[in-house]
Amino acid sequence: MLRAGHSLRFTPTEIEELRRVGIDVDGARTQDDLDQALARWAGTLAEDRPELLDKIASAMAQAKGASLPARLTRVR
Repeated sequence: MLRAGHSLRFTPTEIEELRRVGIDVDGARTQDDLDQALARWAGTLAEDRPELLDKIASAMAQAKGASLPARLTRVR
């Protein structure tokens, strides 16, 4: 990913690699676009594969040396 001010550019290889894990960044041109793509991806994981999202969050927290926040419950 290349950054120039507020603009982002992805190589075709990066776009394909992200697409393989379900993240569509093909139209992302700004940080906000990327944030929205990641939010959609996380939302889909939360609904379809919450256990996988938990594993990803745990791995990310462990890599940064952070602790996960208390688990939130969803109210319907």
